[in-house]
Amino acid sequence: MFADTAVPVRAPEPRRAPGARPGRRVDRVREALHRALPALGCYAAARLTGMTVMAAWAWWIGKHPRTLLGHLWDGIWYAGIAHDGYGRVVPSPTSPGVIFNDLAFFPLFPGLVKALTTVLPLTVVTAGLLVAWASAGAAAWGVYAVGERLHGRRTATLLVLLWGLQPHAIVQTMAYTESLMTALCAWSLYALLTGRRVWAGALALLAGLSRPNAVAVAAAVCCSAAVALYRDRRARTDWRIWAGAALAPLGWAGYVLWAGVHSGGGPFGYFEVQRLWGSRFDFGRNALGFVRHLIVGRDCLAYYMALGTLVVALAALVYLVVDRPPAALLVYVLVLGVIAVGGSSYFASKPRFLLPAFPLLLPAALAMTRARRRTVVVTTAALAGLSFFYGTYLLTVARIPM
Repeated sequence: MFADTAVPVRAPEPRRAPGARPGRRVDRVREALHRALPALGCYAAARLTGMTVMAAWAWWIGKHPRTLLGHLWDGIWYAGIAHDGYGRVVPSPTSPGVIFNDLAFFPLFPGLVKALTTVLPLTVVTAGLLVAWASAGAAAWGVYAVGERLHGRRTATLLVLLWGLQPHAIVQTMAYTESLMTALCAWSLYALLTGRRVWAGALALLAGLSRPNAVAVAAAVCCSAAVALYRDRRARTDWRIWAGAALAPLGWAGYVLWAGVHSGGGPFGYFEVQRLWGSRFDFGRNALGFVRHLIVGRDCLAYYMALGTLVVALAALVYLVVDRPPAALLVYVLVLGVIAVGGSSYFASKPRFLLPAFPLLLPAALAMTRARRRTVVVTTAALAGLSFFYGTYLLTVARIPM
C-alpha cells in the first residue's frame, strides 16, 4: 500500500552549485543549504514578523517580550531544570490532587541550555531562546529537505512556509521543545528517505530525549525497518537496518525508565508523574467531553481555535493517506495524532503537540504548488494575518497554559 521509506517518491534531481565537486560531503551539504535558502528566508521573515507584532503589542500593554517568549508556562520549568537540575515538586494551588513534578519534562532541551550557559555568559532565559531559535532554523531546513525529497523544491518551500504560519507557530520561537523535536524528527525522517538508517536511528534516539511524543519518530524508524525486512529477505543481513531500529527507541525509553526510578515509582513511575500532572492517555474521552462543553457552553478563543485546528488536522490526515506517503511518514503522523487527541487535559495545548506533525501540511503545499500565483499570495497573506494575530493573543491576552 505504501512506498518503501528508503526509496524516494517523485524525487527531483538536485542541481549542483557552481564550483561544487561531487562526492564530497561538505559540498553536498553546501548544495543542500543553497537550495533551501529561499525557503529558510521565507520562514525567517514569517517568524520575525510574528515576533515583532507580538513584541509591539506586549510593549504597548506593559509586558516584556523576552519574558513572554523565554519564561512563560513550560519555559519556566525548563529554565528551572537548566539552572538547578531536577527535583522540583509543587502541588497545584488551584487543582486538588494535581502535583507538578519537573520529571515530566525531558532532558535534552534544558541540557543544551545548561551547556550554553556554561560556555557563554548568558542567562538561562537567553540561552533557552537561542537554543529554540537555532532549533527552529534546523527544523525548517529539515522540513524542506523532506518536502524536496518527496515533491520538489517549490512544494518544499511552500511546506516550510505553511509550517511557519500555523496559528500556533509562535511556539516555534519560544523556549519550548517543539522546534528541537521537529528538527531531530525531520532529519531522522529524511535519513530514512535517503537510506541512512543508522543516522535515522541515532537522530530518533536524540529526539526521544526531547519530548514524550517523540516516540512517534522511533515508531517510524522501526516501521521502516519492518517494511524493508518484509519486502526483501536479503535485508535481514544488513546490520544498518537492525542498528537503526535498535537505536531509535533508546532515548525515549531510557529517560522514561530513569525518571520512573528517580521518582520512586519504579520503571513505569514516569506515567504516574504524568498522571499527577493531570495528563494521561484516555483514548480521547476527555477531549470528546471538552468538545461537548465547547458546543453547549462558552469559553475563550484559544479552546475554539484548538478545536478548529484538530478538525483541520483530521481532514489533512485523510488527504495525506490518499496521497500514499512513505509508510514511515504516515506512522509518524498517526502516532503524533493519537497522542495529541487521546491524551487527557490541556485541551488548548493539543495544536502545539501537533506542530512536529509537519507531513500533515503536504497536501496543502501540493495544492498551492498547482494553484495560481495570486491564489498563493492571498492564501499566504491570510494565514500570516491569522498566525500573527493569534500568536500575539496567546502570549499577551490568553490566560491558559499553552
